[in-house]
Amino acid sequence: MKAVSLPRKNILGQKDFLAIADLSGEDILELLDLAKQIKTKHGMGEEYHPLKGKTLGMIFEKSSTRTRVSFEVGMFQLGGHALFLSGSELQIGRGETISDTAKVLSQYVDGIMIRTFEHSKVEELAKSATVPVINGLTDLAHPCQALADLLTIQEKKGKLKGLKLAYIGDGNNMAHSLMMACAKAGMHFAIGCPDGYRPEAQISENAKKEAEKNNGKVTIHTSPEEAIKDADIVYSDVWTSMGQEKENAIRLDAFKDYQINSSLVAHAKKDFYFMHCLPAHRGEEVTEDVIDGSRSIVFHQAANRLHAQKAILVDLMA
Repeated sequence: MKAVSLPRKNILGQKDFLAIADLSGEDILELLDLAKQIKTKHGMGEEYHPLKGKTLGMIFEKSSTRTRVSFEVGMFQLGGHALFLSGSELQIGRGETISDTAKVLSQYVDGIMIRTFEHSKVEELAKSATVPVINGLTDLAHPCQALADLLTIQEKKGKLKGLKLAYIGDGNNMAHSLMMACAKAGMHFAIGCPDGYRPEAQISENAKKEAEKNNGKVTIHTSPEEAIKDADIVYSDVWTSMGQEKENAIRLDAFKDYQINSSLVAHAKKDFYFMHCLPAHRGEEVTEDVIDGSRSIVFHQAANRLHAQKAILVDLMA
């Protein structure tokens, strides 16, 4: 008997998921809605296997807890299979080109997720692959985390538009993706960071233009108190990311006045929520009383990586 599939809109309208900048505000809202539907099905114990018989190849050149487990479990729950591929064990680690790797893997798997350093690797992989490519993280962007963050905020606050998210710390890949996500969702994104650690200028400019289109705002401050003033969401990330270990002492000194603590969060709204993409270094970027306090939603946020990424997988691979 011939299998019949129900017609389904491809929200992204494209093959890959590489950066939040590639999505429209409407795309984001539709993906969040899909994520909520999938999350509800899972919560009710309803079997949902749109990826039955599909395999996701997962390339890791950076170590991971949340990315690996959430994608692997997500594929299993959707009826598919995930294949862990360590960068050091692939031929890519011995000089095989990204292009050749993409073309070979496209013969075996139905989708590729990669977590790596240079963003150019993800772009080259997507260009050469004939199957969908998902950016699990690069030094420039972390789009899967940003999507999960918006899902969490929407669940906790009941909306996105008009809210203020204050990001305190390094203008890194997380800041880049969150800034663009907030801009497209019509939110106010305010970052407090030292000079020399600002987000990339072009990304900031692009985000400001997007924010204007959606009645949002992007502001950059050197004062953490100014950035966090009246914030609905307070967000932090580690001060030293993977690959920056040699700069650790310099960074600890540069960011010492940017710690999220009880004194700083007093400037936020009383009903603020604290978020962190994890892993966290308690006593550095955030104090224990904040991350383990009643306003912290970091583990709800971590859980939503699973559901947000399942929406991406279904949209690209079903």
